[in-house]
Amino acid sequence: MNRLPILCAVFVLFLAACASADPSATPAAVPTRTPGVLPAEATPRPTDTPAPGTEGPGVEVDVEPFDPTNFSDPTSITNEWLPLTPGSQWHFEGTAEVDGVEYSRRVVLAITDLTKEIGGITAVAGYELDYTDDVLSEAELAFWAQDDDGTVWRLGEYPEVYEDGQIVETPAWFHGLEEAAAGIAMKAVPRPFTASYSQGWGPAVGWTDRGRVFEVNSETCVPFDCYTGVLVIAEFSNDDPDVYQFKYYARGIGSVRVGWGGAREEEHEVLELVEFNTLTPAEMDAIRDSALAQEQRGYELSHVYPLTPRLQRNGG
Repeated sequence: MNRLPILCAVFVLFLAACASADPSATPAAVPTRTPGVLPAEATPRPTDTPAPGTEGPGVEVDVEPFDPTNFSDPTSITNEWLPLTPGSQWHFEGTAEVDGVEYSRRVVLAITDLTKEIGGITAVAGYELDYTDDVLSEAELAFWAQDDDGTVWRLGEYPEVYEDGQIVETPAWFHGLEEAAAGIAMKAVPRPFTASYSQGWGPAVGWTDRGRVFEVNSETCVPFDCYTGVLVIAEFSNDDPDVYQFKYYARGIGSVRVGWGGAREEEHEVLELVEFNTLTPAEMDAIRDSALAQEQRGYELSHVYPLTPRLQRNGG
């Protein structure tokens, strides 16, 4: 989950249904729901009676079983729900409310052509910028790899949290360092009625995020397009087990909407995909330069980042 200097946690959701595939169509009204809010009674928990043909609830563990020998082509991330192709860029816009005050929010995620070796696995580097009222609040290098079964793993991250233009926190964690362990970013075949899973385990910085399949075959409309057959993942942390962040995934695109539900917190945000594009060569050069500059700061500011090898151009 994103960390912000003015937002301790980020919990968001829109549940507007889409009446047609026309991107200009207006989503159907849902009179019993406030936009961005899931009813508290719809708390995502494993069911005792799974639907026919699905898995049982399973067993929840803090750290997911991880086989480093099961990554023959880890930088080819082709999972249909979370394809992470170098040059892909997602633009999200929305709002955040803190103590009754509303702020604008903007998040831009780009997949670079850089990789980093983490725990013996070559991981793809993503570069994400979070803005609050058009002011940079967090910049993050995040690292993913796909195993041979098609599951995408999050192997670590290096965030820089900003206040008044200054870096005030760098809570990095990496698989294999300081008891941290990789977690599942997206299963190869997400199924309902299954137990939650760790999205990474970074006890030194309080990273205990978990995910659970909340809904399959949903529908949603965002400014970029309307989607059917949408996967909804409920995310939460061990520290706040009754507050949920909901992420909506469309096949071939990835995340298209983020929302919140569960117990009401003092802060929450709503984000929607407004643009999905492929970077030009010049834009990729600029993203790469920014990522490398942040890496250099990581070697200077973080005690754990210097324990990782330098970023490399993919394939070279």
